Amino acid sequence: MKLNYLLLDVFTRERLKGNQLAVVTKADGLLDGEMQAIAREFNLSETVFLLKPEGERNTSAVRIFTPHEELPFAGHPTIGAAVVLGLQRKASAVRMEEKVGLITALFDKADKRSGEARFALPRLPARIADLNDRLGIAQALGIEVDEIGCAGYLPAVFSAGVTFHLVPVRDAAVLRRITVNRAIWDKVFHHDHTSAYVFTLTPEEADNDLAARMFGMGVGEDPGTGSAAAALIGLLAEQAQLATGQADFVLRQGVEMGRPCRIALQFRKEDDVLVHGSIGGHAVIVGEGILDLGD
Repeated sequence: MKLNYLLLDVFTRERLKGNQLAVVTKADGLLDGEMQAIAREFNLSETVFLLKPEGERNTSAVRIFTPHEELPFAGHPTIGAAVVLGLQRKASAVRMEEKVGLITALFDKADKRSGEARFALPRLPARIADLNDRLGIAQALGIEVDEIGCAGYLPAVFSAGVTFHLVPVRDAAVLRRITVNRAIWDKVFHHDHTSAYVFTLTPEEADNDLAARMFGMGVGEDPGTGSAAAALIGLLAEQAQLATGQADFVLRQGVEMGRPCRIALQFRKEDDVLVHGSIGGHAVIVGEGILDLGD
């Protein structure tokens, strides 16, 4: 069996930047275990498998695997899949069936190998729990207790399909010098994937409003995590100084890894209730090939 695949860099306009992604374009007939084995073979943070959709009005079914497990939802695979489908189908909108639900993405072509996609979150972020162990958090991140918190934001656990521990820190300098303490990590960040999304406001940076780093999920540090950014929308919306209206942010991630990503965030509230959230970004195809799985 031979399978075509594409390699993309996501949340970037530049090749060899952003977050890497493999997309297997015609994955029908693969068993779950085979998809997991292929994702382990690529050994990227995520691999996407495109299949025929169940609904005739939908563009594709999308399965998302890390090297270790399947995910119901992830942001940079969704953006990458939308760009591939938009380019292949010459479509300005694509409808994707993911485990978390149906996702409609709007697509703008940049050239024959790249474009931008934005999608409304299929599940709005929800607060799961508070994070009150400030000493434990500081020790896990290798920072001081008084460096936790930023502009009124406090640590909390949120999920928009995948659970993340959201940790605000004082400024970009603190974010830059985080050192992970694996000895106590799982004890401090104990919900689901034991993943921490550490973020701060960046008023001194002209090109973005927020900066973040993501640690965990079996990949060490991840350069661009759309599902974590989607969870962060929940915390941003809670603290937003508007009862009704729309807010837009640009978040940078991956700079400390040499893989800079830019993620667009948007949310809308009505009568102090979050009613809409979306994330978006660019993606560019950097390679393609054939998987040869034998007879």
